[in-house]
Amino acid sequence: MAEPTIAQRGPYAINVEAGKTYAWCACGRSANQPFCDGAHRGSEFSPVKFQATQTETVYLCGCKHTGNRPFCDGAHKRL
Repeated sequence: MAEPTIAQRGPYAINVEAGKTYAWCACGRSANQPFCDGAHRGSEFSPVKFQATQTETVYLCGCKHTGNRPFCDGAHKRL
């Protein structure tokens, strides 16, 4: 299995809106981090879609190694 590119060694603090769907970049190649821009095409990676349940700030994984995709779980501290 291919390893994702580490986009950032820490989370992205993102303001999300309730009811809106987002696509988190799982490969680390997107120029629109932390969101997917299609740069994964031709690889085994796919974006992770999620819908915000409330308007709030969430912390999306930047290292792409989280066990709680798409949210940061501190995995960047172990890399």
